[in-house]
Amino acid sequence: MATTNNPTHVVTGKVRLSYAHLTAPYKSKLADENDKAKYSVTLLIPKADTVTKAKIDAAIKAAGEKALANGKIKKGTPIDKLPTPIWDGDGFKADGYTPFGPECKGMWVLSASSMDQPKVVDLGLNPILDSTEIYSGMWARVGLDFYGYNNRKMGIGCGLGNVQKVADDEPLGAERASVESDFGGDDEYDPLG
Repeated sequence: MATTNNPTHVVTGKVRLSYAHLTAPYKSKLADENDKAKYSVTLLIPKADTVTKAKIDAAIKAAGEKALANGKIKKGTPIDKLPTPIWDGDGFKADGYTPFGPECKGMWVLSASSMDQPKVVDLGLNPILDSTEIYSGMWARVGLDFYGYNNRKMGIGCGLGNVQKVADDEPLGAERASVESDFGGDDEYDPLG
C-alpha cells in the first residue's frame, strides 16, 4: 500500500458520504456571489474510527503550523482556536444552534471541496463512469489535504482528493415520490376541463 510523508494528507477509513457533489461542481444558494462552484462532499466518520480521527487531528495541527510558518496565518494565533472543517455530529452545525440530522448521530462530520474533479474508483481502482453509482449515502475511503487559509477569515480548510467507493447503502436526502404514485392513479386533473 502506498503511503505519503505529507503530514497534512489523510486517507480515511470507511466513511459515509453526504451532500456528495463529485460528478459536477456545485455552488450553494447561500454562497457568496464571488464564490465559484466546486466539487464537494460531507464525510460522516464513525466515532468508533479513532484511527481516522487521530490522523485528521494531526493533519489539522500540521496544516496550522505550516500556515503559521509561511505567514498565511497571523503570527501568535493559537492553532487550536482556529475554525476547522470538522464537527461533532451529536452537536450543532457551524452556526452553533442548528442540530445535525439523524444520519450524523455517532459521527464526526467533515466538509471537503476542490476546484478539480476528484477521481472516483471502485475497490479494484477502476474509474466509476456511471454517475448513478456515486451518491449521498454510499460508503467510501477519501483522500484529504488540510491547509491554512486567511481570506475573509483565518482557519483550517480541507481539500478533497481521490474517492474509493467501498459499499452501497440507502441514499441520503429528500425522499422522492415514485412516478407511479404521482401519475398512476385515477385522479387525473385537467385544468382545461
